[in-house]
Amino acid sequence: MGKIIAIANQKGGVGKTTTSVNLAASLGALEKKVLLIDADPQANATSGLGVDVESIEIGTYQLLEHSNTPEEAIISCSAPNVSLIPAHIDLVAIEIELVDKEKREYMLKQSLMSIKDQYDYIIIDCAPSLGLLTLNALTAADSVVIPIQCEYFALEGLGKLLNTIKSVQKIHNPDLDIEGLLLTMYDSRLRLSNQVVEEVQKHFNNMVFKTIIQRNVKLSEAPSFGESIINYDATSKGATNYLSLAEEIIQKNK
Repeated sequence: MGKIIAIANQKGGVGKTTTSVNLAASLGALEKKVLLIDADPQANATSGLGVDVESIEIGTYQLLEHSNTPEEAIISCSAPNVSLIPAHIDLVAIEIELVDKEKREYMLKQSLMSIKDQYDYIIIDCAPSLGLLTLNALTAADSVVIPIQCEYFALEGLGKLLNTIKSVQKIHNPDLDIEGLLLTMYDSRLRLSNQVVEEVQKHFNNMVFKTIIQRNVKLSEAPSFGESIINYDATSKGATNYLSLAEEIIQKNK
């Protein structure tokens, strides 16, 4: 039975897409069968795995509209053992188009039912908002990973996201778990980074992943080559961090 994990935080620039792409690639490298779903209109997860966004004809938009099946939307990408349901800028319109539909929060969940058992993990890269797209992802997911940047405003907005998760649990998806809080963009030389790590670990204790994603130039470079960090530089700190996160998630779900 596959596990669906949403990567969500309404703040932009916290490492959601970096985490989605590289966690999927790391799970693939550890011989798990993975499907990555790009549910962000910016489509960075799609281009970050070497797929030309302009060439996309069937993707997450069609999945939410129920105009195509997941099998028709799945394509191969540059990461071994990873398949992709890509996104396109047309995903921007979905929030308006779903507004008057019945059970609009369940569109993604219903679409994924037929393929859930075909994968070990399904990773959903969420948009930086708490709109209908993210709501669909949280309703479809078994758990959620929340990336938190090791910066001054890290905890700002986290309360809002946790409240959203609580209301999704209450109304749409009682089985939704928090897989963990993931500290990203950590720089050990900065006092502020260390303070944020201490604060988050003190407040959230066991909810925080042991793995911390460090700032790494290679992680920033990899998407411009259309590759995950595992393909781009498997010896880099970024690759080591994400492999460690993948192992932690596998252990947790045994």
